[in-house]
Amino acid sequence: MNDGEKRPSKTHAAGLSILSNTLLIIFKIAAGFLTGSVSIIAEAIHSSLDLVAALMAFFSVRMADKPADKDHPYGHGKIESVSGFLEALLILVAAIVIFMQALERMQTGTHIEFAGVGVGVMAVSMVVNILVSRRLYKVSKAAESLALEADAGHLSADVWASGAVVIGLGLVWITGWQILDPIVAMGVGFYILKITYDLLKKSFGMLIDERLPVAEEEEISRIIMDHSSALVNYHDLRTRKLGSQREINLHLVMNRNTPISSTHDMCDHIESDLLARFEKSLINIHVEPCHDECGECGAACGTRKSTVS
Repeated sequence: MNDGEKRPSKTHAAGLSILSNTLLIIFKIAAGFLTGSVSIIAEAIHSSLDLVAALMAFFSVRMADKPADKDHPYGHGKIESVSGFLEALLILVAAIVIFMQALERMQTGTHIEFAGVGVGVMAVSMVVNILVSRRLYKVSKAAESLALEADAGHLSADVWASGAVVIGLGLVWITGWQILDPIVAMGVGFYILKITYDLLKKSFGMLIDERLPVAEEEEISRIIMDHSSALVNYHDLRTRKLGSQREINLHLVMNRNTPISSTHDMCDHIESDLLARFEKSLINIHVEPCHDECGECGAACGTRKSTVS
């Protein structure tokens, strides 16, 4: 998938999230005031922050796809990491508001009317969010978009939260125990906190230049050492993620007698192989001559693979 294909799909997915959240907010607010259910109102608040997050995702994916320029030589990919971090903070705010409303209703009491209407609205909300979140997850994985992944995480949390509200309202409808409504709202709040932690951990890791996953670094090592017959070794592998873009830096050790043209060709081969597996990567290869420090390989060092450091 090339960049021209990725950009519209990411933007359209973010736009779909904005539309669905806007409609669900209207339905949830109406149902919340009609029924008097604090859990539905809590879900409306959650969806309102989801809408803000969807707007952030929409603009961040558009900005992140801008090519590198003079002021941003590494591109704009980290905008998505910032967006994901801010979206996680918004979810945290939603959880706090839900806790406060649930505690207040536990103290003052609550009275729910038209519970069946509330169940219907939340059931519709679940179906819509399942469909939209699946679309967002699919696009986020294909385009490696943290902003869209965070937005999909919000909607997935909404699905589980809506399910909890449906169960709570159903039990209130059947048993008449009004206290179940704020208790369910508290449960929703705890689940949202878990989603917040996961998103903060992932987005903050990118912001502080956390290395790529071990599996990816092992694959990078394998790709490099596929050329072991023409090089001595490599070391000082450093990696990080810039939005959907990876940065790979390494020191390549070549036989000191290898012509510079052959060394240049080797770097091109390695870079091409890495790009075939990790698209949109920034690859920097620093070449060093082997000085026979080990005293074993001698003139044949160009065909000997030493221990990777």
